[in-house]
Formats: sequence, C-alpha cells, structure tokens
Amino acid sequence: MAVNYSAKEEADGHPAGAGPGGGAATGGGGAVKTRKPDNTAFKQQRLPAWQPILTAGTVLPAFFIIGLIFIPIGIGIFVTSNNIREYEIDYTGIEPSSPCNKCLNVSWDSTPPCTCTINFTLEHSFESNVFMYYGLSNFYQNHRRYVKSRDDSQLNGDNSSLLNPSKECEPYRTNEDKPIAPCGAIANSMFNDTLELYHVENDTRTAITLIKKGIAWWTDKNVKFRNPTGDGNNLTALFQGTTKPVNWPKPVYMLDSEPDNNGFINEDFIVWMRTAALPTFRKLYRLIERKSNLQPTLQAGKYSLDITYNYPVHSFDGRKRMILSTISWMGGKNPFLGIAYITVGSICFFLGVVLLIIHHKYGNRNTSADIPN
Repeated sequence: MAVNYSAKEEADGHPAGAGPGGGAATGGGGAVKTRKPDNTAFKQQRLPAWQPILTAGTVLPAFFIIGLIFIPIGIGIFVTSNNIREYEIDYTGIEPSSPCNKCLNVSWDSTPPCTCTINFTLEHSFESNVFMYYGLSNFYQNHRRYVKSRDDSQLNGDNSSLLNPSKECEPYRTNEDKPIAPCGAIANSMFNDTLELYHVENDTRTAITLIKKGIAWWTDKNVKFRNPTGDGNNLTALFQGTTKPVNWPKPVYMLDSEPDNNGFINEDFIVWMRTAALPTFRKLYRLIERKSNLQPTLQAGKYSLDITYNYPVHSFDGRKRMILSTISWMGGKNPFLGIAYITVGSICFFLGVVLLIIHHKYGNRNTSADIPN
C-alpha cells in the first residue's frame, strides 16, 4: 500500500495522513501512534540558549576578582573567629592525676553521686556574654535507630500518646508495665552532670550566676515540646500512670522547681533532644550575662568548677568537656570558614597570575603553519 509523503506536514510535527493525536490513518481505519516528538521548541531542543565563550579577556578578570573578594572576606572572618574567647576543660578523669579520676567508673544509679572540683585560671577576661557548654566525644547521636527512638506526639503533649507511646521507642517504651514518659533512647540517655562555677579570690569562692533559661530554641520551647493538658497545672497528676526513663534518677515532672521549666518543657531536656550530627559535639548548658559595661563578664583570674559526676562515658571510651565561650556575629569560634575563603581566594589569584603569564607569552604567537611546496 503506498503512503503519500508531505514535507510540509512532517515539518509541522505530523506525518501525512495523521490526525491531531499524531496517529497515522491506515486502510483498516485504526490509528498507529508515532514515537516522533512534536515539532515544538522544547521537544526539538530549539529553546534560546547562551553559551559563554571562554577567552583570556573573560577568564583572567574572573580569577582576579574572586581572589580579591575572597581573601579580604576570609581574613575578616578568621580575625573575628580568633577574637572569640574560649576556654575548655576535659573533666572525664582518664588521667590518674585528674581530680575526677575517682568518678571515672560511675554508673547511672550511683548513690551518693560522685563529686569533684577542678581549679583553673583564665589568662584573659571574657568581656561579653559567656556561654557555658558541655561537650561529649565518641557519642553517636546520629545513629539511625537512636534518632528514631522518640515519640514527637508524646513530647508535644498528646494525652493518648502519653499512655500509649510509639513503638519506635522500643526497648524504652514501657517499664514495669507502665508507659515511659518521655520514651525512647534519646531521652533515656539525657546528660545529667551538674556544673557549678566559682570565682576564687583570696581563698574566697564567689558563685557565678548561671542562667538556665533561654538556652533552647524558641520553636522547640513553644511549639514542639508541651506538657500534657488536663485539669490544673499539677504535673504529678498529669503524668500519673507513667514511669520515668530507666536511667533517670527522678521522673520528668521533677526536673525543675519552676513550673515554666518543668516536665517536657524543661530546657535542659529540650536541648538534649535536638540530636547532634557528629560524634563529637557540644550543647548549650548555661548562660552567664554581663552585668555591667564597666566590668568584664568573667575577669582574668582563678576559678573552680564543681562537678556532680553522674554521666558515665568510660564504658564507650567517651570524653566529657566543659567549654566557656563568647560569640560574635558569625557565631562561636570556628576558624575553618575563614581559612576556606583565604585558600580559595589565594588559589584563584595564583591561577590568574599563572594564566596571565601563559597568555602574555603564548597568546599572540602565530599559530598558522606554512605548508611547504
């Protein structure tokens, strides 16, 4: 059977005899679909495009501009980071000479709790507000099963989830036939060391005021974490029928004496529940506010740190630290970003110089070859 061919119709995207659907008419009356794309700018790849032509006049200025911009930015960030005051104490007690060595093998249920005191000296004053962190090493909060081991509905105050936690919390879902509140491995392993800071002057110790509120994210404190609802504000009654996590010394409704920092909205608990991405991390523990613009927050001198050593880390070769730090507009002390900017800017500037020399030496050379007769 002969088929007529129309160049005009094929140019429009439809072969001769084809209907709007793209099928070709056959003698039997059936429609045979064609696999040829429609003749549109998108399907035929005829959309407007811009392809840069890389020449010495465009590449060399780009390298020099990137270098001249990145290097000053990197220097500024690096200097800002170095101006941040930071002091760190490892109080794990691995070394036999450490005051906390006697507490190294402490367990979750040790009674009475082990205490130790570490004396240290600040060589420089901390001028602005000071943030006290606790740090842990070799603690993998990013493990998949660990991250999933929680019940967000329960933490958000849902009464039904309070008494019937999610199965994701296993094996920390129930204990002694009672639902655990809060359930899960994250809550069960909550950091519970107590740190107290003192300024020592003439053998007299003066306690440094440590603020325990304002350390959690606003969205966590006011949106994600809420206490169960019910008649009155008696948390003991609201959590009735539940039990504490296995490793906790006391139930969740006894975490703090202040009602707005107790239960699921306790800020120490909220900070711990925001899991870290790396096995070595720090979490905000307390704030030390500057009282006067005429005096530093922490003046240079002798200090002592009293530690109630409750949190065992020796079993998994972990380390514990206390960090005092100020912050800047870019956050805490972290020289990496400044070094990265300086490195990238220096490499671009160096490549620009090398390419400029190559272009100056070889760019104007006649590339035409004489053909011998």
